[in-house]
Amino acid sequence: MTIGEKVSYLKGLAEGLNTEDKIINGILDVLTDIAENLAEVDEELDDVASVMTDVEESLADLEDEVYGEDDEDNYYDDIDEELADMYETVCPNCGNAIRFDYEQANAGGMDCPNCGKHLVFELDEDESEEL
Repeated sequence: MTIGEKVSYLKGLAEGLNTEDKIINGILDVLTDIAENLAEVDEELDDVASVMTDVEESLADLEDEVYGEDDEDNYYDDIDEELADMYETVCPNCGNAIRFDYEQANAGGMDCPNCGKHLVFELDEDESEEL
């Protein structure tokens, strides 16, 4: 008998027979079946969760294989390297801090982004050799 059939049986008992023992025993049987079904569902959900975890791991491995490893640390390392190749000075006209790279310094300078004054940079021989 399914749980629905047992519930219908209990309703019949409650309507036709007023014997409390049969109704209570029937309710307990239905509750037992519900508990067993829930236990089975929990086990199946655990199995599905385990399979999903395996699929996610396999997909991550496949993505790494196809697209290469996408390590966020590499992104920040690249930014750190770019910043390490930058120079910083202060505009004598407005006091704004300005960052520039080696190419800008060798190209004859640049205009201050704040006040527009043209700035000329001179690199020491030692600094240019390090680059």
